Formats: sequence, structure tokens, C-alpha cells
Amino acid sequence: MPAHPITSYTKSARLFALYQSLPRSEADAMSLTELMHNYGNDPNNYTNERKNLENDLIGLNRIFNDIFYSDALIRVPAWGKNISGKTARFYIEPSFSIDVINEQTVFFWEMLDKYTANYLPVSFKQGITDKLTQLRRQDKDNFHQSPLGQWQDHLVTLPSIVQAPNLDSKVFGSIHQALLQNRQLRIVYQNKWEEKPVQRMVYPKGLIFIDNMIYLTGFNSADDHIDDDVLLEEHRNFAVNRITEVAVDKPIPDWVGRDVFTLDSLQKLGKLEFGKNTEINLVLKVQKFACQHLYERPLSIDQKITIIDDTWRQVSATVANTTRLQDWLVSMSQLSVVIEPLELKTVILERLESGMQLYNRN
Repeated sequence: MPAHPITSYTKSARLFALYQSLPRSEADAMSLTELMHNYGNDPNNYTNERKNLENDLIGLNRIFNDIFYSDALIRVPAWGKNISGKTARFYIEPSFSIDVINEQTVFFWEMLDKYTANYLPVSFKQGITDKLTQLRRQDKDNFHQSPLGQWQDHLVTLPSIVQAPNLDSKVFGSIHQALLQNRQLRIVYQNKWEEKPVQRMVYPKGLIFIDNMIYLTGFNSADDHIDDDVLLEEHRNFAVNRITEVAVDKPIPDWVGRDVFTLDSLQKLGKLEFGKNTEINLVLKVQKFACQHLYERPLSIDQKITIIDDTWRQVSATVANTTRLQDWLVSMSQLSVVIEPLELKTVILERLESGMQLYNRN
């Protein structure tokens, strides 16, 4: 508990002290009168101090809503409801914490810093670095001696060849808010090949991380329909760095929350990748030495490798026909040949011929 009455501190310190003094369960919820025992003790100024306590509770609730997107400060009856004839009581939702500091928390941020941050925009990496500095300062020695902490000097990742694009922190903050609060988004989106941006209404579902790009996945605004296939046609992915403006709007309709529209379901349906995303039976002719890594990192769980002769191997696998698959096949072009399907072979050949023409002209 604070060493002095909470009301004697500056406002920012008062809010933090109030957060610390609030009970952590509904059973222990406290009324304004009970909270005043720690908040203020000047009988000559009781009315003003009680009013300040009410305002500080409202301010603390607003901070939790705006910064943490959390309703952690609970009032019974609920915020916004009339309490006429009732005694309002307050408590902090038990699972909420501004920052739980433990071995797993620090390890999580350490791994983000070493393994993931290089694939995120510079502003995000700086945020992770700042967070890690804060955590290390609080419990540096204990973490370094822990089983998880001993790993921090033995793991590293290298950055992507192509760096991550810059992201607007305000845009990203609004996307976070909409996702966590199930709200619609009005976005201004700059398509890659268009001169002018367009305004769209989006029902957001989640974020996709592909290499060092981040995409917002969701649906165009649409009325509910008994046929899920019709609604799936409204699914879209948007590169976050091409969203130039964003505003959080009213709640998304209930149909967006159906099981068929979860991120797992959308991934299984091939909606989170670019390209046709249809399942194909891929057959490759691969040079023997280049085939070795496919034993270690197979294309699919049903991958099969057979010997053709001393130089070549045949690889067959059931895969999704995505843009990333085509990019990989182009990168393997001096070591492998697509045998089936013929449509995919034609696409790869056209890309290679286009590249040869470009190099021959320069």
C-alpha cells in the first residue's frame, strides 16, 4: 500500500497507486467509502477527496480501455449503468496486470528480439528493444541465472534480404483496436498498381505475417447470407503498409464470427496466401545434390522421392499452388524442372523466359 494517502500524490502517481490498491476479485470488490480509507484521510476535505476518487476511477478505466483495450477495471453495476439506489463497487479483473514479470515473460521478449524482430518494421523492433531494456532492468540477475535466460546468448536470426516496409503506428494501433473489439474499419487503401487510393469498409479478422510483410485479413462489407460460400467471396487481404488512413467504426456483424471464418479455417481454405491456392499434385525433376534438403524439409507430409538415375530424382507432393511456391520454383530453376501440372510448368517457363529477355536487353 502507498506510504501516504493517495490523494497527496500528483495525478499520474495517484492513478498508479489507486491501481495497486484496488482488490483483485469480485468477492473483494470495494465501495467508494471503503476505498477512501487508503485514498484520503482529511475529514475537513472529505467531499472533495471523494469526488477526486470518483474522477480517478473514471480516468483509470479510460486508460485501460484506450491503451490496453481492456475492461480490467470493473464496476458493479457496470460502467454506464444507473446506480441509483445501489452502492457501486470496484475491482480489477484477476487475470489483468500492467506487466507480469516472470521468467517466461522475459524469455518471450528475448526471443522476439533475437528471432522475430528483424522481420518486423524498424519502429516495432525499437519497441521490442525498449521493452526488453525495461524488463532487464527490473529482474536482470534472476533472469540471467534462470534456465530460460541462459539461452539468450545462444540464439540469433539474420535479417531478410528485403527489409520490412515502414508502418504508420497510428494506423496499426487502430487495426489492433478494431481486432480486439470486433469493430469495423474504414480504410483508405493504396493498391500497388493504382494511381489513387480507394476508401473501403472492412470487417477485420486478423493479421498475417509472411516473411517481413504484414497483411490485414478480413471481409468486404456484406449482408448476412445463408450460403457461406457467397460470403467467402468477399474475403480480402490488405498489405498494412498500403493502408494510409483508418478509422474504427461500429461492431462487425455476427456472421463474421462463424467457425468457417476463423483464421484456421481461412488458412485451410487457402484464403491467406496469394495465388490460386488450389491444391495440386506437384511433380519435379530435381538434381541429386539439390534434392538433399527436401529430405530434411519436405514440401508436404505425403512427399515422395524416387531415383531416376545417378543425376536426377523425382519429387512428388500435394501442395497449394501459391505465389510463394512459384517464387521458390523459379529460384530452383537451375536445379529442377516442373513436370506436372502442365499449367504450372507453363507459368514457371514464362517467368524464366521473361527474365532471360530482360537480362538479354541489358
